Amino acid sequence: MEGKGIIAKSEKILLAVTAAFLCVLLGLFFHDRAALSAPGVAVEEGAEAPQETFLPDVTPLDINAAGEEELTALPGIGPVLARRIVEYRAEHGPFASVEDLTDVSGIGASKLAALEGLVTAETPGAAG
Repeated sequence: MEGKGIIAKSEKILLAVTAAFLCVLLGLFFHDRAALSAPGVAVEEGAEAPQETFLPDVTPLDINAAGEEELTALPGIGPVLARRIVEYRAEHGPFASVEDLTDVSGIGASKLAALEGLVTAETPGAAG
């Protein structure tokens, strides 16, 4: 049995690999640091990188002009309900107000509340 203080061959190899890895990291650190301080490289400290902001289209959808596909993009409106809205509009004429959607089978107060601000009932033929 080997005595205390004697490092096994596998431990020596592991120690050497670790030391080599740390040397590579240190070399990369100094390389990047030198590249940043090179002439012609400007770095503003504390400056934030510009970020693109995705803003969804929040224009209210006109329920008197929207087709089935557009209506299905609304929350809680699937293909069947969209078809009912279009059919109701064809049968009864344009909606006078958004609240008239409750006359369509399947649209109640809670579904109407979910559509608040997302839909509008424009008067057909009105110049706007």
